Amino acid sequence: MSDTVAPPTATDHGTAWLTRVRMSPTDRAVQRDLRDAAALHRRVMSLLPDGLGTRARSEAGVLFRVETEGTGSPELLVQSRLEPDLSKLPAGYSGAQVKSMSAMLAALRPGLTVRYRILGNAVRRCGRNSTEGRWKEVIPLHGEDAERWWAAKADAAGLAVLHNRSDPAEALTAWHQAPESDADRQPTGATEKDGKRTKHVRVPHQPAKFEGTALVRDPELLRAAVLNGVGRGKSYGCGLLSLAPGGAGV
Repeated sequence: MSDTVAPPTATDHGTAWLTRVRMSPTDRAVQRDLRDAAALHRRVMSLLPDGLGTRARSEAGVLFRVETEGTGSPELLVQSRLEPDLSKLPAGYSGAQVKSMSAMLAALRPGLTVRYRILGNAVRRCGRNSTEGRWKEVIPLHGEDAERWWAAKADAAGLAVLHNRSDPAEALTAWHQAPESDADRQPTGATEKDGKRTKHVRVPHQPAKFEGTALVRDPELLRAAVLNGVGRGKSYGCGLLSLAPGGAGV
């Protein structure tokens, strides 16, 4: 089964919901989820129905991102093809609002000016003869290399970028349980339960934030990019492409 859903047709602009969740920084569940991108992913998926299979995130079209700008509380953005059950959020998350994205998706047309924002997992993999690292090692991109990464992704998403600003984003760290015999990818911690020792493998990501303005070149490509996400690292909070008309905020 493919990890992506089919792009919408000219008459089916797709349906998705955007949920904004206020996160109380003093709540323990919020603090735990902000420390561990894998835990946050599980929290997001808990809002959707069970029984979606082994590729639940892609089947439900789930993308998410944490916004931490300004002095206010962090905000969790969740996009999904299925309407989430907000009653499953812990009370300490403080509150949430959900709205349909159908009107926005239907309004996309060639030549429309939009503002965009995305947290992108801008990386490249080392080749066999690379001097930057081991074969297949993932290297985060910065500066002009990151800009070129986004330019290629934006073009493939049907956008003609007019202005872009890129900045390094806060690192995302996911902790996964693994058998103690597994080789370490990063330094690990370990816990013991019922006499069995479990290792916690640290998987870091160093994304970049891209935001600016662009012209819609191909609405169908853009709708597919919005619904499916852009790049890798979607399970860790990357890839959600947010759009707003003209000078509106995203």
